Amino acid sequence: MRVLFFLTLLFGSQLSFATEQQIDPELRNALKHAFANSDSFTDRFAAEVWLTDMSGRTLRYVNDDLERIEILRTVHAEAQRVELPVSLLLGVIHTESLFNRFAVSVVGAQGLMQVMPFWKKEIGRENDNLTNIKTNLRYGSTILKHYLTRSKGNLTEALARYNGSYGKTWYAEKVYRNQHRYKE
Repeated sequence: MRVLFFLTLLFGSQLSFATEQQIDPELRNALKHAFANSDSFTDRFAAEVWLTDMSGRTLRYVNDDLERIEILRTVHAEAQRVELPVSLLLGVIHTESLFNRFAVSVVGAQGLMQVMPFWKKEIGRENDNLTNIKTNLRYGSTILKHYLTRSKGNLTEALARYNGSYGKTWYAEKVYRNQHRYKE
């Protein structure tokens, strides 16, 4: 009982965030429909230029060349799919996990975009692996887009909802600083 009280004090916003998300049927449906393929690059030259540039910017965080390129290609595709700036998703990833796809938070969020595992059960995909790059980015980008829509385009509010710090601006400010690193 004491541990639960301490966790509620320490991580109250994240714990209430999980409860809020579990009962949001619109977000549950958005996640269910998000698992479809798309290729975001229409021009091979533009893809090579962008991937080379961003690969250089993320090299210090992801040493493995193939993993780094997979992350970047998937981020680009997800950003296009949900119509969000690529730099925003990269800023969230930088803030949440520093590009560590195996990151796990103290409240159990996993992967690049720190997705809570309860979402797998909520949408009937219990076997999904949230440390898988494509899976994690699909969940995270869909959730962020949902909150942006829900907040009527207010990105600061959407980011606070995403992080579980609704009503506060510190998280969004941190994402904005990190997003600046990845602006083209």
